[in-house]
Amino acid sequence: MSILVGYVPSATGEAAVDAAIKEAGWRGVKLRIANSRKRGPLVEGTVAEDADLEAVKARAEGAGVDVEVFTLAHEDDVVDSLLEAADAWSVDLIVIGMRKRSQVGKFIMGSSAQRILLQADVPVLAVKVAN
Repeated sequence: MSILVGYVPSATGEAAVDAAIKEAGWRGVKLRIANSRKRGPLVEGTVAEDADLEAVKARAEGAGVDVEVFTLAHEDDVVDSLLEAADAWSVDLIVIGMRKRSQVGKFIMGSSAQRILLQADVPVLAVKVAN
């Protein structure tokens, strides 16, 4: 049994990691923290630096959670990368962060969170940043 959290270095990503650490601690299961990078030149703001990944790993370990940190790679679609990892690791829960986006933003950019909620074969815990 394990939990997978998709991490991006943002307030939303930090909220997702915090919720995933609590959930893994309550359930007594392994936590897998994954950041996916697009193959090719680094132009994404969602790419976590090694220091970011070490910091979230240290937070989980500090909470007494068994944790592994992974960097995935994707071509065009981060959602497929995360869902493939969830299948490969047979996770029991996926934790994602959600942020508010305008209707126009959703129309133009789509919503990765919505796709994960609809396409995942396991339960998904969607976390919003506290105000």
